Order: sequence, then C-alpha cells, then structure tokens
Amino acid sequence: MQKQKPYLEMMPDENGFFGKFGGAFIPPQLEEPFREIREAYEKISKSHDFLSELRSIRKHYQGRPTPVYYCKNLSNFIGGGQIYLKREDLNHTGAHKLNHCMAEGLLAKYLGKKKLIAETGAGQHGVALATAAA
Repeated sequence: MQKQKPYLEMMPDENGFFGKFGGAFIPPQLEEPFREIREAYEKISKSHDFLSELRSIRKHYQGRPTPVYYCKNLSNFIGGGQIYLKREDLNHTGAHKLNHCMAEGLLAKYLGKKKLIAETGAGQHGVALATAAA
C-alpha cells in the first residue's frame, strides 16, 4: 500500500485549488506576469541564499519573532482560561502585513524588478510594501 501525503501537503494544487475550493480568477492581461512570479517563487523559495537573507531581514529589521504576551489581568477577569496575545503590533510598521511584503519585496529584488504595486484599503498594506521596497 502506497503511503499518501498528508492532506494539507497536497494543497493547493497546481491551479491554486484546495480540493473543490479556492483558485483565483486572473484577468488575461495579468496571466503572464503572475506565471513569471509563480515560477520564480517556486524556484527561489528553495534557495538557501534567499531564505537566509529573508531570515536576516525579519530578525534585524522587521523585529521577528514577535513575543507572546500572557494577559494575566484579562485572564483573571474572564476566568477559566489563560489568554495570550501574539504581539504582531511590534513588527516594524505595526502590523502583520509586513510578514509577506518583505518576502515579496525580496523576491522582486531577485527578479530585478524596480516597481512594486499594492492594493490597499486602509493603507497598511501599502505602507508595508513601501517599507519592503525601501
């Protein structure tokens, strides 16, 4: 009997689907740039140099790993459980969005790209990507 990979290791599939769920609609004019990014990511995500540089950026610039804080007073007030906060607000720029933006910025650097574009609602994603670009 052949051993099958754990379910989550098989996902997403090559089309971005999680079983019958997921996937993405990419407008035809963006298919080629997204293919280029996907192929570059698949190659570079296994690169020791890329991963080492990303770890260094996260540790020395971004402020990772962020601490976990035990909320003693809140835990006592609520009763029956211990409440902890993962302090992502302590990341440089004050949000978790920087986590993926630093990797995206570094990928763009390895690809020789000179411009980064972000969709942003309240502005945090734009700030994070601008920080990564800097």
